[in-house]
Amino acid sequence: MTRSCPSSLQPAILLGAPSFPSAIAWSDDNLIAVASGHLVTILRPDLPVGGPRGVIKIFPSQPLCVGLVERQDLLSRCLLPTTLYRDDKPVVRSISWSPLGMAANSGYLIAVCTSEGHVKIYRPPFCDYCAEWIEVVDITKRLYENLKCTEFLDIGIATLDAFDKNVSDQMDSLYKHNGKLLKENPENHSPLISADQYASRSAMLCSLVVSWSPLLHLASEYYPVCDSFSLLAVGGKSGKISLWRFHPPDCYTIDNKDVPTTVKFAGLLHAHNSWVTTISWLLFASDPSNPQILLASGSSDGSVKIWLADNDKLLKLSKMDQTSFWLLKEVMTLNAVPVSVLSVTVHVQYPSKILLAIGKVSGSFEIWLFDISSREFDKLGSYYAHDYVVTGLTWAFGGRFLYSCSQDNLVQSWILRENHLDKITLNSDMPRDSSINISRDAFDSCFGVAVSPGNLVIATVHCFDIEKLNRMYEGRVLRAAIDYFWIGGLQMDVQLKSPFSALLAFKDHNSKYTEHIIIKWITSSFLQLDMDLPSEKVLSFVSSSLSDIPSRLLHLFNIICRRVILAELDADQITGLTRKVEKLESVCPAMEKHITKWTEILLSIERELWKRLVCFSFSIFRTIMSNPETSSQHGCWYPVGLAQMEQWIASDQKHLGDQLKAIVSEVSHKKRFLANRCSAVETCSFCSASVPFESPEFGFCQCENSSDDDVKPHRLLRCVVCMQVCPITPLWYCVCCHRSGFRLAPEPLFRMSSFHVDADTFIKSSSQAVSSKPFCPLCGILLQRQQPDFLLSPRPV
Repeated sequence: MTRSCPSSLQPAILLGAPSFPSAIAWSDDNLIAVASGHLVTILRPDLPVGGPRGVIKIFPSQPLCVGLVERQDLLSRCLLPTTLYRDDKPVVRSISWSPLGMAANSGYLIAVCTSEGHVKIYRPPFCDYCAEWIEVVDITKRLYENLKCTEFLDIGIATLDAFDKNVSDQMDSLYKHNGKLLKENPENHSPLISADQYASRSAMLCSLVVSWSPLLHLASEYYPVCDSFSLLAVGGKSGKISLWRFHPPDCYTIDNKDVPTTVKFAGLLHAHNSWVTTISWLLFASDPSNPQILLASGSSDGSVKIWLADNDKLLKLSKMDQTSFWLLKEVMTLNAVPVSVLSVTVHVQYPSKILLAIGKVSGSFEIWLFDISSREFDKLGSYYAHDYVVTGLTWAFGGRFLYSCSQDNLVQSWILRENHLDKITLNSDMPRDSSINISRDAFDSCFGVAVSPGNLVIATVHCFDIEKLNRMYEGRVLRAAIDYFWIGGLQMDVQLKSPFSALLAFKDHNSKYTEHIIIKWITSSFLQLDMDLPSEKVLSFVSSSLSDIPSRLLHLFNIICRRVILAELDADQITGLTRKVEKLESVCPAMEKHITKWTEILLSIERELWKRLVCFSFSIFRTIMSNPETSSQHGCWYPVGLAQMEQWIASDQKHLGDQLKAIVSEVSHKKRFLANRCSAVETCSFCSASVPFESPEFGFCQCENSSDDDVKPHRLLRCVVCMQVCPITPLWYCVCCHRSGFRLAPEPLFRMSSFHVDADTFIKSSSQAVSSKPFCPLCGILLQRQQPDFLLSPRPV
């Protein structure tokens, strides 16, 4: 059974058309979100046309009571736009992905801002078996509740509790209009506010843009998950930015959909005197001991401001104020041209410098260079690149490339040379399926551009020109489409963060060249050599020095072996081959030499990673026995499955080192080793028969009727972390190696620089070793709940 390699990325059809800039966002786990009319469409770019998608439906929001005004005030200058507003079908205005690990299943949250000014947070339906994402937080309602007790009190009303009670009693006699309550001569008069107060309150609750900051945490080697958080910035019509503090869950789950999302109102930043139209974050860590967070904001009055805050200071503050972020620079003062988009990044060649791109409604954009050490701002130039509003700007390759798009339907590529930009041709089209008849000539406008993780591909979202479509068929359903451009390796070297798609593409045409690239990468990354060596010699050197290689490099090597070199085989075949490498001649003689070589390497890598997990588990257990109070600390990781790990060691003595054998021998003779958590007795979940340990992958029960040819013993999966038999509950699943688990590995395991167990280090680790995000200990990628084929699931590989 062969597994086909990923096909080229095909244009994706959307049922709704975007209306606002920055309508597309690409997450690190390879999901694309598009603000398409009244929907947020979430898809995976590698899936074929018609593949599964996730959706977020936008409905009109419930009205919020901000006060009562006299009827004659409805025609006043500040309330006239509210009075004339008639749109009862809101669309998506702004979207933003959270950092990884904010959702209960360790995935992403997404913030959605609508044209009504309402902001809500959604999570993936990891345990709901549906395509529609689930609402978890209503930010606008949270803001309203907070402002009732703070900001609203400063503009005329002493208390709103009694006012809200009066209003709720008079709901039948009030006229609802666009979420606002207008007076109709009620008998019991409630406190009235002026038209200006009403407009001010409405502006504070009307949001325009959302943006999530990177994950902030303590700058130390060992930090608890609870000490990390992310800030959601919400800009509105009042010119203020509300900041919301989101914490990752205390524990991750795939079977509990009611885990609350921890969010706190962090404060208001008075950023501008007019509408906040765009926000961009940047974590600036040129000084690792004191990283700083940078916030760039743009306004409809043409002003752009740069705000700065210390990472450690934000972590210690329970609530932020105007002094938490200080104004670093007002890059642009009041200007007649509103700002539409911003993009900020660290200059890859000068880590102390920041590049800022400012897109305007006029179709031009500006580039600024900021040296944070000297506090100097330099304008590199203005570029009149488009005829209409700039709807997308994004940096790639560490600020060496910039991509822009506009409502004039142009997508342009720019390269930074010294202190100016040069326009270059963007002509690297992705190969297209001949069955998909979508021409770029039918596109009318572009509303956003996003760069993939690893800077391999850019995605753009376009609206169709209905006049150029067949009105009988295409014109009725086609509203917009996502288009892709290949950029990896054209002008710059491909970053090794995500090289798998490129390697697979090369392998289809020249497998020897692909192997040559991988051998060269192994030589430079693992052996730190610049010379060219024969592949057999390189692989021999690597096999003998695996214990000195960092775990993260071993994870990458494991993924490359499975997903590139052995891509023709599925995960089950590879698992079977690793158990009988010496018999490969009879399995597939045509590819015997090639498969044997790489399967042996894969087997050695996984054995080395399992050795580190086992050694870490036994070392932590030894420390806990010496310090019993350590195991009672909240959040500490406790090793289980030691009996199964001991049997695995006994079955593979020749490949294990003396250090691991000594630790296992010491722990095995302790009486506490016979506790329930370390029991070697396992039973079948279906028939209660015993399950002997035969493999860390799976086990077979010893059913009494298994001697009957018609009755086969139950095949049970074993946990990839603790090697115990998995229960009949939802399991974590690795999309790379197809292993499952119900335990999570400790966070320090993934940062091991080599297989070296130091007693002092593990004593320190045991008190701080918490369960990390659910990473696979053998592949290093996020585990997830296995979804059926008709539902969308992330695929980080």
